[in-house]
Amino acid sequence: MKLFEKFTIKNMTLRNRIVMPPMCMYSAADDGQANDFHLTHYASRAVGGVGLIIVEATGIKPIGRISDNDLGLWEDEQIPGLKKIVDACHRYGSKTALQINHAGRKSQSASGHPVAPSALTFSDKYRTPAELTRPEINEIIDAFKQAASRADAAGFDALEIHAAHGYLLHEFLSPLTNKRTDEYGGSLKNRTRFLEQVLQQVHTVWPADKPVWIRVSASDYDSVGIDAAMMVEIINDVRSLIDMVHVSSGGLLPAPVNSYPGYQAPLADAIRRKCHIPVIAVGLLTNPEIAEALLQTERADLTAFGRELLRHPYFAIQAAQKYGVVGYIPKQYERAYD
Repeated sequence: MKLFEKFTIKNMTLRNRIVMPPMCMYSAADDGQANDFHLTHYASRAVGGVGLIIVEATGIKPIGRISDNDLGLWEDEQIPGLKKIVDACHRYGSKTALQINHAGRKSQSASGHPVAPSALTFSDKYRTPAELTRPEINEIIDAFKQAASRADAAGFDALEIHAAHGYLLHEFLSPLTNKRTDEYGGSLKNRTRFLEQVLQQVHTVWPADKPVWIRVSASDYDSVGIDAAMMVEIINDVRSLIDMVHVSSGGLLPAPVNSYPGYQAPLADAIRRKCHIPVIAVGLLTNPEIAEALLQTERADLTAFGRELLRHPYFAIQAAQKYGVVGYIPKQYERAYD
C-alpha cells in the first residue's frame, strides 16, 4: 500500500505518506509559549503512527499571530517548549515541520494594530489594517528569517512558510487584496516579490539539507483572484527556493466553498504536474482509500488528514491494522490487538 511507503525529501525520510497538517489549537498564553497541551497533542499523533507532523501556525511577531492564544517564535525563550515537542515526536517515530506565519489583516491579536499590503479589511468583524511601509516590509522579512533560525534551533526537520488562507503572504499574492503601486504591487511578478524575499532570507539561516516548502491557497474562489493557473506561475517563479508545496484553497475572502472529501486534490494535481514538484494534498480526507487513490494516480506525494486526526489520533495505526501493514502497533498497546 503506497500510503505506508517511505518518502524522502532532502535529508528527511518519513515512515509513511500520512501528514498531520497545521491546525491552530488556540491553547497558548499571551507569551506564545508551547505548553503541556501542545506536547500531549502532538506526541499522541506520533505514538499513533503519523509520518509527518506539521506544528500549527506560529507567529513570527506578536501582532503576526491570528489570535493571542497562538504559538509564537519571535524570541529565543520560545525555543525550549517547541524543542520538547520535536524531541517527543522524534522519540515515537514522526518527523516534524513548523509552519511560520504572519496573519496580516486577519490578526485579531490585541498586541498591536493589524497590517497588510493595502488598507482593506477582511470583513466588518475585523479591524481595517494599516498599509505596510517599505521599512516595515523589511522588518517582517527579517522576522521570518529569525523565526526560521529558531525553528532550526528547536530541531524541526522541515519548515513550512504559510502563504495561504488569507494571511499576509497570501494577501500580497492576490490582486484582490494587494492594490499597491510600488514594486510589491501590480504585476504578478511584483506581487510575488515579498514571498520570494522571505524565502531568500530564510535560506540564509536554514540548513541546506533540510526541506523548505510553502502552503498556498490555489484558488480565491473569485473570478478576479488567484486560480490554479496563476498559482502555477507563482510557484514556478520561486521554484528554486522550495522543495514541496502544501496545496489548500480559500481563506482570502468570506466566500462560499463547495467542500467534499478530496475537493482540493485537483489543485494539488495541477501544481504537481505543471511545476514538477512534490505536493501535499489536503481537503476533508477521511479514510485511507481516498489517500491511496491520490497517491496511486500520482496526484499527490503526501496526504494530510486534519479533522480526521483530531477525531482519531491513532488513525495511522488503525489503517495499518486494517490493511495488514506491520510495525505500527506500539509495544505498550500490543495486548489490544492480540
